[in-house]
Amino acid sequence: DTEDQDPRCHHDESQFGLCSYNNRPHMAKDLRWITIRELALQQGSLGLDNFKLLKRLGCGDIGTVYLAELVDSECLFALKVMDIEYLINRKKMLRAQAEREILEMLDHPFLPTLYAHFTTDNLSCLVMEYCPGGDLHVLRQRQPGRSFPEPAARFYVAEVLLALEYLHMLGVIYRDLKPENILVREDGHIMLSDFDLSLRCSVNPVLLRSSSVAANHQPRKLAGPCAESSCISSSCQPSCAQTSCFMARPPLPKPRKPKSSHRKLPQLVVEPIDARSNSFVGTHEYLAPEIIKGDGHGSAVDWWTFGVFLYELLYGKTPFRGPGNDETLANVVSQNLKFPENPSVSSNAKDLIKGLLVKEPENRLGSLRGAAEIKQHPFFEGLNWALIRSAAPPETRPCDVVTLTTAKKKKEGKCLEFRSNSEDLEFEVF
Repeated sequence: DTEDQDPRCHHDESQFGLCSYNNRPHMAKDLRWITIRELALQQGSLGLDNFKLLKRLGCGDIGTVYLAELVDSECLFALKVMDIEYLINRKKMLRAQAEREILEMLDHPFLPTLYAHFTTDNLSCLVMEYCPGGDLHVLRQRQPGRSFPEPAARFYVAEVLLALEYLHMLGVIYRDLKPENILVREDGHIMLSDFDLSLRCSVNPVLLRSSSVAANHQPRKLAGPCAESSCISSSCQPSCAQTSCFMARPPLPKPRKPKSSHRKLPQLVVEPIDARSNSFVGTHEYLAPEIIKGDGHGSAVDWWTFGVFLYELLYGKTPFRGPGNDETLANVVSQNLKFPENPSVSSNAKDLIKGLLVKEPENRLGSLRGAAEIKQHPFFEGLNWALIRSAAPPETRPCDVVTLTTAKKKKEGKCLEFRSNSEDLEFEVF
């Protein structure tokens, strides 16, 4: 009964640094939500003194991530700490703000959960979900031949594909797909991380009349509140801004058998195909040709990096890597795609990679219909997309999380090291 609830529940929880969990059905029963919410409401706010920092997990371009335990509980979190002065001086504050806004939008089993955020002592902190299984970069290096068997690679890329599909539905272009950013949860399923390079843009749902639509077909735009979702201001919250893949749906009428076996149902596609950016962002080996050439880029860059990602999982290396960064960029733009003889990879896998690594973005697989187009490739034949979250993860050699302290450090980042003096935490920049 609502009358028996704590009256504080009716307040705007954002004032306590909390992120609403009412719109996140797949995490609604998570003990971490309840514990951190009760503490914040009791104290009125959250701060670093509420967390015991256990070790550094990684150091990125805009912040340092620690394994942190909520005091007086057994709840573990990934705590991202960012130096505000550093962000301002390096003109990276907007990136940090965009990342937080994107994390607040997400509700998906293969994307991170943001529990809370707070600012203290010139530090901006994000309290996020912790993945104890390490990342796919370290996990790949622990496999025989430093590459995954094809069934394991298919499992991981399928989950990444669903995560990218959801992001594109929200008007988010990820732009930083690589094994280092794919974390492994305790149950063996994956979670994308690091959204500071992501681009937010408008997205228009369209209805395609058949799943085999020609490239020059003009899709029909849908009417409704989300048909022109072009507002990306953090202060504007359209009805479709927070999308969950687990929201309750009204019962559908029993489908009738079509009169003709050739008849195909209309297909809903939500892909930000009109998005454009001229930013030079990403990792050299994963950069799409259009980014390198400065032609402007859109959502198709995620499908290029998806192809490079699959290639690396299967072959243990990226397809265009050169002796140095300049040679790598030149190879991406001009070198033809080649497949090593070993390990042996199926023709379907190679065909999918070829379709994704087309240098002209307008001809790239996924450029028109996004993930819906890629899901239909024979490489994924037999995969039950609706039940993938219940599928058993591949048996791979486990990842020693301790190695992440060194493996996740990036060249341009400024790391924050902490040390404990009695009850106080001090951070040193190095």
